[in-house]
Amino acid sequence: MTQQLLLVTGGAGFIGSTVVRHFLAATEREVINVDKLTYAGNPESLEDLASHPRYEFVHADICQRGVMTQIFTRYQPGAVLHLAAESHVDRSIDNPAAFIDTNVTGTYILLEAALDYWRKLDKSAQARFRFHHISTDEVFGSLGATGLFREDSPYQPNSPYAASKAASDHLVRAWHHTYGLPVLITNCSNNYGPRQFPEKLIPLMVLNGMEGKSLPVYGAGDNVRDWLYVEDHVRALETVLDKGQPGETYNIGGYNEKTNVEVVELICQFLDELLPQSPHRPHRSLITFVADRPGHDQRYAIDAGKIACELDWRPRETFETGLRKTVQWYLDNRNWCRRVQDGSYCRERLGTKGQAHA
Repeated sequence: MTQQLLLVTGGAGFIGSTVVRHFLAATEREVINVDKLTYAGNPESLEDLASHPRYEFVHADICQRGVMTQIFTRYQPGAVLHLAAESHVDRSIDNPAAFIDTNVTGTYILLEAALDYWRKLDKSAQARFRFHHISTDEVFGSLGATGLFREDSPYQPNSPYAASKAASDHLVRAWHHTYGLPVLITNCSNNYGPRQFPEKLIPLMVLNGMEGKSLPVYGAGDNVRDWLYVEDHVRALETVLDKGQPGETYNIGGYNEKTNVEVVELICQFLDELLPQSPHRPHRSLITFVADRPGHDQRYAIDAGKIACELDWRPRETFETGLRKTVQWYLDNRNWCRRVQDGSYCRERLGTKGQAHA
């Protein structure tokens, strides 16, 4: 086992590509990126790292047990950061089967491959090994006007996506308590930042706004999310990987609760400022309110006190500073945005199949 070698699943995705970049820049670790390259996996996000001496990309599906076993045997990782997942709520409404396959079955297969590998290590290597599973606050369901999600909050997933991630969390916990696999689980709030696939709220609004297209906001726009800048999240993942206690769960939040309409209005403000010659100013005039999606949770908010007190992690970015950087990145990288939309998604609305049951 190579203690410095990190196996990242889903490393071509939004958070995953930020993880790969961070660990290559901030540590001496070797990084093996295993990604199936679905619609959200974009190799262009890591194109400039292709020749990096401590980086290797492996095109593979975590649902293929034999392939996963071969990868563990060949690379002998010291740790796994498991990010590979179907992650968009609206897509889970239209096609829940893909979420069960990747998030539940894929996690099970990866756990089995990791367990077989771990059991063959010597005692010292077993003690150092970590399987770090990255999850979401959506497993906890919806909050009322007050309160925060804690690590011991009950699981109450309300969408196929959230249910599939809740199932994967339970599997990871079970493989620790039943088989002794040294695992870590983190549940994060909504991420935003550069290189996020354009179907997510913030990049969708930025791209539509710069082109003068409608900015569709669900319902009354009063659903609340806690926003976490992706680079803050990745620093937290490194902190948990290095300092976290096996078997423990850590919530990661940005302390940035905003309603959806507040988020979109601030994006419009930054677009007005950064595109002073735009014919679409004021961009706020592009906001429209559309029928809410089925099962739309009202509010998420994370209590990140445990990771702050026990591991000394706190976010560096406010929502305003992180969002300004994000909007500027999309303005500066319009070619990336065009190329990542390969025809499978053209910013149309997703997640309406369950509308009759809302």
